[in-house]
Amino acid sequence: MKIVIKEHASFVAERREISEELIKSVVQNPQQKIPSKKGRIIVQNKYYDKMENKEMLIRVIGTETSEKFDVITAYKTSKVSKYWIGG
Repeated sequence: MKIVIKEHASFVAERREISEELIKSVVQNPQQKIPSKKGRIIVQNKYYDKMENKEMLIRVIGTETSEKFDVITAYKTSKVSKYWIGG
């Protein structure tokens, strides 16, 4: 599947210190895939942030077809329990 990182997503990812490689990794191998409003998809992975010294969540929001995933935005959050579905 082709992954297209839109201009806005690229801008905010750089500002939030999220690499393009990390975004692509989450899209290709999500731990969770959740439908969202406006026909969007949220893919997310948990990870341990050594700088923050705690578990974090990276969330990538986009639209998906069988051929490609268009990344609209991406962000990190420490509010894992708020966004993680299930145990």
